[in-house]
Amino acid sequence: MHLQLVFGSVEVGLIYALVALGVLISYRILDFPDMTADGSFPLGGAVCGLFLYLGHPPAAAMAWGALAGAGAGIITAWLYVGLGVSKLLSSIIAMLGLYSVNLRILGLAPFLAGESPRPAGSPNLPLLQVQDLFTPFIRSDFSNQCAVHCTFAGALLFLCWLALNCFLSTSMGLALRASGMNPKMASAQGIATGHMLVLGMAISNGLIALAGGFFVQTQGCVDISIGVGTVIAGLAAVIIGENIFRSDSIWIRSASVIFGSILYRLFVGFALGDGPLRHIGIGPEDLNLITAVLVVCALVLPQRARCWKRRKELRP
Repeated sequence: MHLQLVFGSVEVGLIYALVALGVLISYRILDFPDMTADGSFPLGGAVCGLFLYLGHPPAAAMAWGALAGAGAGIITAWLYVGLGVSKLLSSIIAMLGLYSVNLRILGLAPFLAGESPRPAGSPNLPLLQVQDLFTPFIRSDFSNQCAVHCTFAGALLFLCWLALNCFLSTSMGLALRASGMNPKMASAQGIATGHMLVLGMAISNGLIALAGGFFVQTQGCVDISIGVGTVIAGLAAVIIGENIFRSDSIWIRSASVIFGSILYRLFVGFALGDGPLRHIGIGPEDLNLITAVLVVCALVLPQRARCWKRRKELRP
């Protein structure tokens, strides 16, 4: 695999590690099968792109995108807690609704900038002429673009990882973890499990939307299709990371999903690069199939390995 492809895979892995942290909260800590991520990731990108298009500072644009994602998580949790809709169905409803919302947001930018007579939905929004987070640091020949992207992504990821773990170590964070682990026991201890679920889903989708806002700046555009497969990518990172680093410590578990995200992207880069798989007809159109196979392998192979190990130990 070429060195440029390795750095590109690491860059995307660092960005999607934020998605993996969000999926870790919903999928593992809260035990909530959340499909909202496929809508909140492009929502964060759309809101961030809208504010960038209108000339707002990049940091503020990303913050607004993260807040929009947190709002999407709150809506999903409210459908479950407030209206009694099942967890999975709540997230699917929110994801479907966000698709139209994202189209409207992407079409709103030209209207607010005075370039369109009316606010019509749009599937994409170009950001090539706007001032993004990286513009002051990238050379005119773009020779350091990947290095700048990786540096910023790593710094943002570290800050989010540190803040998340510090929060989960507080009394409120422990209450949130208890609400996901054993809701009945947590409720018996006086913890408002419904409120904790809403808070956890807001944090989860806020992180995912923050990743979306960062991602669109590296791409130079916002497209409605960037959310496809977000949940699967996050789950793959969580499963791969947890199977390599097995621990009950939340610090190690959250770090493991970051490693899993980078490793997953390296696997994908190898599969789509100029390697043996390319020679047998595997190409970019097979990305989702490759992802599915990787997730199945990450789920099954560790279990098989443990079974084989037990059989060897039992043999005379």
